[in-house]
Amino acid sequence: MPLISVNKVSKSYHSRLLLDHVSFSIERGDKIALIGNNGTGKSTLFKMIRGDVKPDEGEILHHGTAIAGYLTQNMEELDIGGNILSSEELSNIEDKMREAEFKLATADAAESQALLRTYEQLTSRFESLGGYDYEPRMKAALAGLGLSDIDYTRPVSSFSGGEKMRICLARLIVSRPDILLLDEPTNHLDTDALEWLEGFIRSYGGAVLLISHDRYFIDRTVSKVFELENSTITAYRGNYSDYKEQKRHFLEDQARLVANLEKELVRQEGVTQTMLSHRNISGYHAREKVVGKLSDRLAQERSKLKSGAMHMSFKLMPEVRAGDPDKKLLEARHLGKTFPDGKVLFEDVNFEIKASDKMFLVGPNGCGKTTMLSLLLGKVGDFDGDVLISGSSRIGYMGQFVPFEDETKTILSELMDRSELSETAARSLLARFGFRDIDVYKQISVLSGGERSRLFLCCLLEEKPELLFLDEPTNHLDIESREVLEDALAEYNGAILAVSHDRYFIEKCQSRILGFFGSRVELLDKYEHYRKKYRAFSEEEDEKRAAIASEKRQAEKERREAEKAGSADTVSAKPVINRAKERKEIAKRKERIRYLEKTIAELEEEQKTLESSFGKDTSPEDYEKYSKNSEQLEAMYAEYMELENT
Repeated sequence: MPLISVNKVSKSYHSRLLLDHVSFSIERGDKIALIGNNGTGKSTLFKMIRGDVKPDEGEILHHGTAIAGYLTQNMEELDIGGNILSSEELSNIEDKMREAEFKLATADAAESQALLRTYEQLTSRFESLGGYDYEPRMKAALAGLGLSDIDYTRPVSSFSGGEKMRICLARLIVSRPDILLLDEPTNHLDTDALEWLEGFIRSYGGAVLLISHDRYFIDRTVSKVFELENSTITAYRGNYSDYKEQKRHFLEDQARLVANLEKELVRQEGVTQTMLSHRNISGYHAREKVVGKLSDRLAQERSKLKSGAMHMSFKLMPEVRAGDPDKKLLEARHLGKTFPDGKVLFEDVNFEIKASDKMFLVGPNGCGKTTMLSLLLGKVGDFDGDVLISGSSRIGYMGQFVPFEDETKTILSELMDRSELSETAARSLLARFGFRDIDVYKQISVLSGGERSRLFLCCLLEEKPELLFLDEPTNHLDIESREVLEDALAEYNGAILAVSHDRYFIEKCQSRILGFFGSRVELLDKYEHYRKKYRAFSEEEDEKRAAIASEKRQAEKERREAEKAGSADTVSAKPVINRAKERKEIAKRKERIRYLEKTIAELEEEQKTLESSFGKDTSPEDYEKYSKNSEQLEAMYAEYMELENT
């Protein structure tokens, strides 16, 4: 019996059909990826399975006692209450168990029977939720998701947005529901945490239905792919690579079928016209019905092919250059960045970018990738070393958040004002970026994040840059748009320096990798070489931390033994002085941690306010403020984790 059945479900929003009589089932042990372009209704379907949204037609059945656990990507919907190492449900059950125990102590024989039955039900539920080993499992899940050695007494609300998301994901994991519904679970995770989550999902005994644009993640976790397209769902066996191959064969077969139907339609229309010209009226009307049915079928089969609307299709090609592909565009010499408190982010970094290089900055969250990119762009001062840039080179930059000076402009007018294109040429170029027909008259203020990114990139490339700086360029894009972008970047004959966590994107476009290992940065040939080397580096760091912790425990043990023995010779004045100094350092560290917590919370609140205000009236200064806050937060997160692990 399936855990969940979705039977002929339909859903519309504002007269727009999202789901049209969709049906599928989820069996125990299924690992399914739900993919589709942004806005097709994937998150809405999740909410209907959870019960938060009702379908317009059809039904969703949870069979037996199947429990679904849901992780939303909406920060506002996250449960951030309670203690980190407990869940609200477990806490409530524990309270009821204590209450039952108290009543049992004074109950008579008749009352005791009913209380015992209640107590047994509570303990059974507590055990089924993993209450007796919840805390160690929660610590293990948090460590796997990159939150080891955190202060478990801190309220969840005091953590950063990404940390809150990971805490809620850990809670969901250890609650062990029959089916995990994960909406973009890879957001806010670095590569180590991603690899841990991949292993967990593969070994999970229940079912998993996930939404993700991370194709590498999908490839390593699922055995089925559900594609939501044209308001219907098509199921494919295997992982993402298997889906791509099956979809390619289907589209080839479908294109041949459509071509044959088109030929047959032309032939039948010719026969119909011949009958009319020969005054064969009865035959003419009969043939008209045949043509009508054939036209209907052709329209139906055409709809199964990809529609041309809203798909990016372009080539990132600057002007043809006859120059040397080994021409040096940028050189970094002995770069280093140290914060005022003495923390070294990176040091003695050396590399160069040539005209045909496609270099990616890779490393864990908070390692300094965005700071490095900002430094090379001249947005960060007070650093060691030198950055040399070719004076004749044109530079292009696209960040995670793209500003426009006038949000009231239309898409078409923005491109024409920033280029020398005619209206016909501008519309043709915009069509290749997914803006067709009346879409070109949309105001910038109403565009989604992905649409803003596409328009910005379209305008940027008209400037014919020789060196592109990209900060997480795939963040706002669905899978199809990512793949078109990757193909274009792979063919781009200029140089690229990009920050990205998208492993599929990196492996497809890379020529070299600039990998971060603590404060050390190394140039490597392939991303897989970086991952292998980073795992070895992480193991060494873990061993060092374990050795330091062991030495501290041993020193503390010896100190206590010496004090207990009361030996004046063993416990000299020097250790007393050192202990006093140590207490001062601990107090200083705790004070710094409190300051960082307070400042991080304030900056995150300011970022949230800025995000909610982004629109047509947003000034360039606000976008610049958001960017500077992001850099400051990244540095503070890194410092905070360092202090917490000390």
